[in-house]
Amino acid sequence: MAYDGYQCLRVDVDGGVAFVTIDHPPLNLLDMPLILELDRVGLELEADATVRAVVFRSANPDFFIAHADVALIQTLPTEVPPKATRLGLFHQMVDRFRTMPKATIGQIEGRARGGGSELLLSLDMRFAALGRTILSQPEVALGIIPGGSGTQRLPRLVGVQKAKELIFTGRRWDAKEAAELGLVNKVVPHEKVMEETMAMAKRIAANPSIGVIQSKSAINQSQEVGVTPGLRFDNQAWVGCMHSDEWKDKLGGFVRKERKPD
Repeated sequence: MAYDGYQCLRVDVDGGVAFVTIDHPPLNLLDMPLILELDRVGLELEADATVRAVVFRSANPDFFIAHADVALIQTLPTEVPPKATRLGLFHQMVDRFRTMPKATIGQIEGRARGGGSELLLSLDMRFAALGRTILSQPEVALGIIPGGSGTQRLPRLVGVQKAKELIFTGRRWDAKEAAELGLVNKVVPHEKVMEETMAMAKRIAANPSIGVIQSKSAINQSQEVGVTPGLRFDNQAWVGCMHSDEWKDKLGGFVRKERKPD
């Protein structure tokens, strides 16, 4: 698939890994053009069977995504809407990266505040550059809430008490604290964060896609239902793997290797 026509993003695919670089000077502001392109690239990546892992990174070493465009927020309706029956554009966009049938990884260098933080929280994994990463949900200081999914994702990742502290105060946290909170998979010296992130993405992409897809689906399900329904879903996903050609090929190779004399 050709990822052409983007103004705020650059997309490169190599060995089953799509590298999505946010390049929207000067601050990678999360404005409507960037939101629409993130929505579009999510749809295209979701449909691209050749892509098994996606890495999000920034062309700007100081900003992953600065924050949501305040001018855009000011144009949104102020009337209290009726109870929603479907997700809005931004929620659909970020949740697609949580649910799409491939691993999604954030390579964090620079600041990611507000909506930028919420995009990262929607991904499967995060690698943070030491001395460069700054995250925050500053919305309460402006009299609003982290309405792009922060109130839902942070508690699931760090626990309710810590999420309330981070959201109520709007304070910043760096790579080291993010690791202590369980928000990032690994803290890496900034000169090696790209190398480490690429290595993880390529290792995942080298696995049979069916295993990654079904594992991600089952893990996501575990966060939404009780243990017993989750186990039923787990069994369904496991059986689904048994019907894949990838499983049959891998199994045959494994059995032949196990039976090979030392």
